[in-house]
Amino acid sequence: MSGWLVIAGLGPGDENLVTPEVRAALDQATDVVGYIPYVARVAARDGLTLHASDNRVELDRARHALEMTAVGRRVVVVSSGDPGVFAMAAAVFEAVEAGPQDWRALDIRVAPGITAMLAAAAHVGAPLGHDFCAINLSDNLKPWALIEKRLRLAAEADFAMAFYNPRSKSRPEGFVKTLEILKEVCRDARPVIFARAVSTPEEKITVVPLTDARPEMADMRTMVIVGASNTRIIARDGPPIVYTPRSVEA
Repeated sequence: MSGWLVIAGLGPGDENLVTPEVRAALDQATDVVGYIPYVARVAARDGLTLHASDNRVELDRARHALEMTAVGRRVVVVSSGDPGVFAMAAAVFEAVEAGPQDWRALDIRVAPGITAMLAAAAHVGAPLGHDFCAINLSDNLKPWALIEKRLRLAAEADFAMAFYNPRSKSRPEGFVKTLEILKEVCRDARPVIFARAVSTPEEKITVVPLTDARPEMADMRTMVIVGASNTRIIARDGPPIVYTPRSVEA
């Protein structure tokens, strides 16, 4: 049996947003590896072994998947959203680079998924319609000083910004600082989108001006999108439409 490894994105939560490529890989897999709640989204079946693990063992998880692939297993490593956006694809390739030479010859593929940033943006309109950036606000794998530098530069460059992992229970102060920096640098009432559990039955989307944004509006299941200075709101009956024009005046 010839082994392969697919690093797959399960999308933001709605099963209709899982791509046919990912479904096909899961149908053919002998093993699925991933963080506990993501593996729980994969239906058990005969011939499939599910390997669920904690959130902070990404490299161990990647090495386990590569070891199984090397002995001929068909392995899918699952992430939510897209596996290349703050997720398992980078961890697997980090393990490949540091691992045995023969791992570099393995059949490894990345199957993209719909990341929460894009799902959240689509549910309110097109806030990422012009230049934008994505920043992971977790300081587990990088120092807060670097996060703050990137926040300030992105705000000064007038990007729309999408924030992953905004506010954890153990470190809630990071998002407090984030809003303070944005209010200090931007000095306007540009729209801020709080999209919690996007595409799931628990979805809740709130749009507020930056001046009214509060830390408790976000948690680790929330995608936060901050508009650029020219991001527009179209008022209507029901939820507003938020979009950023494709052009900027000279």
